[in-house]
Amino acid sequence: VLAELIEKFVSHLSESRTDCYFSTGSYKVMDADVQKENLSSVQQLGVEMTVRYGKYLNLLKEDAESGLCFVLMNCEEFLKQQQRTVASSLCCLQEHYPGYDWFASSIFLIMSGDREKTLMFLQQFSCLLVSAFLWLPRLHLSMHLPVTTVEYGIHPVYFCSAHYIEMLLKSELPLVCSAFHMSGFTPSQICLQWITQCFWNYMDWSEICHYIAICIFLGPDYQIYMCISVFRHLQQDILKHTEA
Repeated sequence: VLAELIEKFVSHLSESRTDCYFSTGSYKVMDADVQKENLSSVQQLGVEMTVRYGKYLNLLKEDAESGLCFVLMNCEEFLKQQQRTVASSLCCLQEHYPGYDWFASSIFLIMSGDREKTLMFLQQFSCLLVSAFLWLPRLHLSMHLPVTTVEYGIHPVYFCSAHYIEMLLKSELPLVCSAFHMSGFTPSQICLQWITQCFWNYMDWSEICHYIAICIFLGPDYQIYMCISVFRHLQQDILKHTEA
């Protein structure tokens, strides 16, 4: 039901010019047989984890691995069309996105391992503003960002979402905010980890689906409210650990 709902919603929005924030150009899906060996070691490890998790949730069949590799390779090629070339020694500014694509993997699971539906959804989704915040590889070296922003190598999720999370935390949960300052690191660091991983390894699968759906339906600012609500939920634990 969720797969059908987000599919129809995104399809509807992507047909409206006022809702399309990014231009996507045209892309023809590669038909080549994609092997896991074509991916980087980080991606290979991510594929293994995703397939294992998908089978545990009874969402994927035995042949799911090749389907996920197919999706990841096509996403990389599709997004490459919208990248700048930047001369930099920073590892985060090399041609390939340095991490694993947790968002594309989440959509693959939501679509029950259907590679065509997943790719179609991601291509349409990439037009929308919310894609910049939910799908981190979307803006890797992106031509949609100013050159100076790209050269700094800092993702907009960090200087937008994480910045507002810290601002809200000060007014909404001052004790949690103080606890973080005493610990010597910032709430934005843990939030960036949560957001980058789509809350994998932090939330149950149904909650991960709720997070993705809420942000798609209600807007990217709900990413910020979600993180604040998690901190509110964890407040007593955080304060207990601070005292200890």
